[in-house]
Amino acid sequence: MMYKLRELPSSYWRVRQYAHNSFWIMGEKILGLGLGFVATVFVARYLGPEDFGSLAYALSLAALFAAAGHMGLSGLVVREIVKDEAGRGETLGTVAFLKFLGMGAGYVVLLIYAASYEGPGSTEFYLIAFAGVALLFRPIDVIDFWFQAFVQARYSAIARILAQLATTAFKLALVLAGASLVYFATAQILNAALAAFFLLVLFSLKAELGVSHWHFSWARAKQLLSQGWLIYLGTIFAVIYLKVDQVMLRWLADTQEVGQYAVAAQLSEAWYFVPTAIVASFFPKLIKLREENEALFKYRLQQLFDALLLIGLAVAVLMTMAAPFVISVFFGSDYAASGSILVIHVWASIFIFMRAAFSKWILIENALVFSLITQGLGALANVLLNLALIPMHGGIGAAYATLLSYATASFLALFCYSRTRPVFWQMAWALLSPIRYPLYLAGIRR
Repeated sequence: MMYKLRELPSSYWRVRQYAHNSFWIMGEKILGLGLGFVATVFVARYLGPEDFGSLAYALSLAALFAAAGHMGLSGLVVREIVKDEAGRGETLGTVAFLKFLGMGAGYVVLLIYAASYEGPGSTEFYLIAFAGVALLFRPIDVIDFWFQAFVQARYSAIARILAQLATTAFKLALVLAGASLVYFATAQILNAALAAFFLLVLFSLKAELGVSHWHFSWARAKQLLSQGWLIYLGTIFAVIYLKVDQVMLRWLADTQEVGQYAVAAQLSEAWYFVPTAIVASFFPKLIKLREENEALFKYRLQQLFDALLLIGLAVAVLMTMAAPFVISVFFGSDYAASGSILVIHVWASIFIFMRAAFSKWILIENALVFSLITQGLGALANVLLNLALIPMHGGIGAAYATLLSYATASFLALFCYSRTRPVFWQMAWALLSPIRYPLYLAGIRR
């Protein structure tokens, strides 16, 4: 007998809400992936490997220095909004101010680096300077944390989609206009400014708490930073092993090698939104499950690891098979070397996907020190491997360094500590999912 609409169990509506939230997050990212792919194809073909490598180098540097404004507070903010209703305005105002201080400091240091290493007035200096301006709009991202806490990702998705559409159109217009290299770095400013503007508009329309209710509190700042400083350092290490490869390629090889690698890395990393979207939707529920039913929490966490592993594996296999075709057809012979790099780089997805769930486990279990330790090991491994492999193998060496460092930080390091070892075994069990689930289904059919 079918349920009447009003008789459907509450669990159905909860699952429907989380699924709807995930749909919006993933829908926005898929659309962004498509728009970003189109823009990358046209821009990469127009600029060529050397100039595209210079642009990628500047964007990677900006991403490295953006870590200064992360403050390790993303997951903590969502948790505080869920738990502390009375202090929501104080939380948002405090975090926005802290992120602005961090991003501002990061931009100043970025300019100092550009001036001292690249030289004032050089093309690379202007590329880095323009790419870095986008950092100053990032504090508005705290609004996204608000929508995450209330499982309302559609509003953040709408803001980013509108910004991405405008930015893609701007990049294509630059190509058609025959613009010089420096102008392409300004696209980052446009994207960040529009995303911040649309987030503010949607927050003012949909949130009961207005921006006027945000306020800074030293007490709240000390409380959050005391909990988040380990994640903050861990985030810096994470950004290092995510982005330092292109910077080190620029140091140890040349910008053309960076351009070849950047195309492959962008196609590989474009999929990293998938685990973030899935885990972000279920994070508030996992927080409550941990408090109410630990056994069910562990069971759901294992299911999450299994799902993330299978999706990551599917992405790796798909991209491995499609790499030669995608590079040849869309990017042309100038980027032929990107195909071999992509085939290696994309297999890091299986560890990155599971890492998304482990990062939330760290917050839920208040095991923040392990974020620092694991990310630090990953950063150290990536830098050392890049130093060893890039001089001999260029972009291919950087891809192997990325794969091995991701495996170290997001899987192998967990075995070394007693508190994270159970999660290591859950991940190891998830790695067997391609065998476990077919055997399980075969047993059911018998």
